[in-house]
Amino acid sequence: MMVKAILVAGGHGSRLHPFTKITQKTLLPIYDRPVIDYALGTIRRAGIKNITIISNQFIGQIAKHVGSGLPGEKIHYVLEETPEGVAKALNLARPHNENCRLLIYFSDNITTIELENHVKEFIDHESNPGCLLLSRDEENPQAFGVAKFNDDGKIIDIVEKPQNPPSNVAIGGIYLFDEQFWSLIDQCELEYGDQFSITDVNRKYVEKEQAKLLNIGKETWVDCGTPDSLLAASLMAKEGKLNPNPFK
Repeated sequence: MMVKAILVAGGHGSRLHPFTKITQKTLLPIYDRPVIDYALGTIRRAGIKNITIISNQFIGQIAKHVGSGLPGEKIHYVLEETPEGVAKALNLARPHNENCRLLIYFSDNITTIELENHVKEFIDHESNPGCLLLSRDEENPQAFGVAKFNDDGKIIDIVEKPQNPPSNVAIGGIYLFDEQFWSLIDQCELEYGDQFSITDVNRKYVEKEQAKLLNIGKETWVDCGTPDSLLAASLMAKEGKLNPNPFK
């Protein structure tokens, strides 16, 4: 079954004002390339050819930069007129992304981990491979969804932005979902209304015992949502530690 990608590049970007008053945060520079090039590089190197980009009033700027994509690609642009949460943003992309498996990628996340083999496993799996959640060890994971484990080290829950984290394993930003994704979205809408988070969907997979964690280990993962993190990422890119290119 095909794996498509949804690149979520919406929101106000308030932590990056005043720049995000005039452009989308994914077009801000990491050294000599915009943020979105690094996210697209990870998606493209995973072998995904069908990509939906969700963004705000600056989507025209993104479209001008990305264009119609590389040869063999299909790029869909979806306008999020008003930021109303992850649920509504993802549902805007739904018409282009049903009856398939999905890589959901929140564009702030820049990583050195390669997903090609994991995407291939998802393509080759006969039915319902569940979800694969990228995770990392964080000293202060309170700003993330945090994994809770039983005594055997098996994930049994995900707690969103906890004051007292059950572990230091943070989950957020990059996910692989199987063909159950939209039906679980619908369940979450019925249970929690329009303001549910992606963590609520992940918890559905955990309840079904179909969630796996992929800890990035010694690989890099940068959340480029603040001036400090953009600067840190720029220094890493200058040193050749981050790859914006579509091919290995």
